[in-house]
Amino acid sequence: MKRPALLCALVLALPAPAWAQTPRLHVDYSAFTLPNGLRVILHEDHSVPVVTVNIWYHVGSANERPKRTGFAHLFEHLMFMGSGHVKPGEFDTWLEGAGGQNNGSTSNDRTNYWITVPSNALDLALFLESDRMGYLLDTMTPATVDAQRDVVKNERRQSVENRPYGIAEVVLEEMLYPEGHPYRWPVIGYMEDLTAASYEDVVEFFKRFYAPSNASLVVAGDIDPAAARAKVERWFSDIKPGAEPEAITIPGVALTSVHRKTITDRVQLPRLYLAWLTPRLYAPGDAALDVVSSVLAGGKNSRLHKRLVYDMQVAQDVSAFQVSRALSSYFLIEATPRPGHTVEEIQKVIDEEITTLQRVGPTAHEVQRALNQTESSFFNRLERVGGYSGKAEQLNSYYTTTGNPDWFNADLARYRAVSPSDVRAAAERFLPGNRRVELTVVPAK
Repeated sequence: MKRPALLCALVLALPAPAWAQTPRLHVDYSAFTLPNGLRVILHEDHSVPVVTVNIWYHVGSANERPKRTGFAHLFEHLMFMGSGHVKPGEFDTWLEGAGGQNNGSTSNDRTNYWITVPSNALDLALFLESDRMGYLLDTMTPATVDAQRDVVKNERRQSVENRPYGIAEVVLEEMLYPEGHPYRWPVIGYMEDLTAASYEDVVEFFKRFYAPSNASLVVAGDIDPAAARAKVERWFSDIKPGAEPEAITIPGVALTSVHRKTITDRVQLPRLYLAWLTPRLYAPGDAALDVVSSVLAGGKNSRLHKRLVYDMQVAQDVSAFQVSRALSSYFLIEATPRPGHTVEEIQKVIDEEITTLQRVGPTAHEVQRALNQTESSFFNRLERVGGYSGKAEQLNSYYTTTGNPDWFNADLARYRAVSPSDVRAAAERFLPGNRRVELTVVPAK
């Protein structure tokens, strides 16, 4: 046998390399519920001597009411301004003194807060988190609310009114969702609603939603689960349970035609936004649309980037996302033309590429590349326990959405099961050219 043939036979006989395997993801945890309704999830990880306390309040901007928007995000600020046994300023001072860090964020569907500290400071993190859950109203005053209201209003000016293209997302969701739909208003709220909210409105919102029975707590990292459970029971058991929050009213939502709008902004270049209503998070079609976004605009080798930015050089940038949420999602394509080119030029090419994907579908290589990117992001999240995308955050997210904190493998399996024909079918079904939102931002004169 000649050496090339011998080498070929040898290679075929070797086991598949490690990267070609499909390992099963699994994160060990234990869980219990306190008598006051707080759901607690513990995860042990001794890779580094740190621990994260991650709490989700199951309240977001979708739980607000028309004319009373922005409250969930307002509380993201108020929760750091002192509580019954913590004076204003001490929250951050004590954590920084212990070598810890913390932050929070608000979305349509939840508000989260996390604290990461050296593992010997777990009691401090649990004390601070429990105190603002149980005793925030003891020290919250109208002056505190007014001060943080002004901070939030200034944040809105920075992120919406005075940020280039900042108003586009607000207008886009108003075009996608009808009056009364909980996704119609922005997470940060409307300026007039923030101004009109009374101190009593704010207190009532806290009493409705910020109770242990409407929250889930993850303690992850360098812990002994039995000792961590005892600490959680010590700090949280005395907090009174709250009433069951009322269910969200969700009016029907559908696009039956093309909705077009042009708005002006203080920008130098126009920008095009195309959006379609799509299946909610984890529903059939959601994962396939993530792959659609990757095929169309996921990196320099994607179809739209290669054609618009590299080959034709008519666009500054182009991106695509499946914006997955609990009640309803939308698929978004954004593109900015280069000077001397128009939105119409770009939209024509985008429609051509979508039509091609709907008729022919992606190549197996394109789907595999999207899967590789997805798997990489999964393993990156598993490398750390804290922050916005570590294991603690993901355990809480999976528990809230599916009831199973260890839903990692089932989530990744959604993407591993996507075939080229699934991607073609998703593009054909969910990205029709005659049922979408078309928003154009043009420079103000």
